[in-house]
Amino acid sequence: MAELGLNEHHQTEIINYMRFARSKRGLRLKTVDSCFQDLQESRLAEETFTVDEVADMLSGLRAVVHSEVESELINTAHTNVLLLRQLFEQAERWYLKLRTDVSELENRELLEQVAEFEKAEFTSSRKKPILDATKPKLVPLNEGGTAELLNKEILRLQEENEKLKSRLKATETQAANALDEKAELERVLQGLQLDEGKQEDLIKAQDLSDLEDTVAALRSEFEKTLSDRAENQKSLEETLVTAKHDLLRVQGQLSLAEKELEKKFQQSAAYRNMKEILTKKNDQIKELRRKLAKYEPED
Repeated sequence: MAELGLNEHHQTEIINYMRFARSKRGLRLKTVDSCFQDLQESRLAEETFTVDEVADMLSGLRAVVHSEVESELINTAHTNVLLLRQLFEQAERWYLKLRTDVSELENRELLEQVAEFEKAEFTSSRKKPILDATKPKLVPLNEGGTAELLNKEILRLQEENEKLKSRLKATETQAANALDEKAELERVLQGLQLDEGKQEDLIKAQDLSDLEDTVAALRSEFEKTLSDRAENQKSLEETLVTAKHDLLRVQGQLSLAEKELEKKFQQSAAYRNMKEILTKKNDQIKELRRKLAKYEPED
């Protein structure tokens, strides 16, 4: 049996689509046949006809057949759009961007390969049971686990990105608190200096030396606290810069991983198979146009 280079599950999906297309094609062919049958039964009752009568009958028949064929071509195009929409929706859930090559839709070699596959499937396998139409939706192709690993890496980088954002926010909050504490300590120092001047006026002759020692100790302790706060603020600022750099690095890694996953999928068999399906449908449309041209009047 001819093969399309796909796994069993995807090949079964293609067979189901071919079965659907064949049934629709059969119905339309029956409709075209009925157009000719109606003309034969309703208009061909006499033995001889004038040229004008024959031209009128052919004109009416052409209009009916043209309408049926046009309706089928439009319906086929819309059906293919819905099929592509299903594939694109599944790809977007995995952050993939699919591309199609319309030029491959007229690849004669690929079209013949699909035709052989259809012929082999529906002539030598008629006894195969029809699978249940209710099936789970397809998931993106996973060759050798690479796509799955890339998806896991993307999720990991996204989680790390969120953690870094939280860490950055906490660091900014700590820095703001440190600045507020510094301002509060400066205010307290100014208050102590004012208190020192008042107390000197009240107790000029009493415990002046002890008061000066106390103020000096407080001032030394405050300066040490300010120094510690300045160092802590500098450390927090360095941590903030480092966190921002880490955030940029993780975002870059996330972008590279997404590009790698997109490149991997474009090289997969699912991407090539989609080109083959679109190539086949375009050739079928050209064949229908060629057949339709036979019924067009010559100039």
